[in-house]
Amino acid sequence: MTRLRPRLIAALPLVLLAAVTAGCADPGTDPRAGGPGRTTSSAEAKDYCPLPEERRATPSPCITLDWNARLAENHAYREPMAITAEQKANAAPRAKALAAALTKLADAGTTKTGIRAATAEALGTGLEQIELRGDDFAPLRGVLVGGGEGKVCVNGTVDSTGHADAEVVGRTADGTCLPGLGGH
Repeated sequence: MTRLRPRLIAALPLVLLAAVTAGCADPGTDPRAGGPGRTTSSAEAKDYCPLPEERRATPSPCITLDWNARLAENHAYREPMAITAEQKANAAPRAKALAAALTKLADAGTTKTGIRAATAEALGTGLEQIELRGDDFAPLRGVLVGGGEGKVCVNGTVDSTGHADAEVVGRTADGTCLPGLGGH
């Protein structure tokens, strides 16, 4: 056994080297490597979009040169999803109830907990489904609150003058009722 141990120790680096080199593949066949075997997905941008005055086929998808279009695409997560007229009509009573609750609280003021509870009661949802943005609760000013179930949300606001309003909207693409703040 004493002779076998030095042979194993001497052979170990060779075995490790063989194992490491056997695991290496041609990087050109890796789709992430950008080599000759690279495949592109259909969702990947292939080229810049042609300018409006150019008359060539538009690659799909493409990277637009129009700054406003790029900005709109970048902020699309803030946009509400489309909801049907029936969904909007079904949620209209909850919007009226939320506007009435916010009007009642506007001059009296409240706390974060109080506005969450009043909103949950008006919308018929749980407190965990209520989103709140704002800091001025006594009197209630500059506050945005929303909540809902599924794709349908009811958002309410109290502006700086104390006027309360509510509307039925679709949930945003990132899954919230209130639009994202964004910012760069």
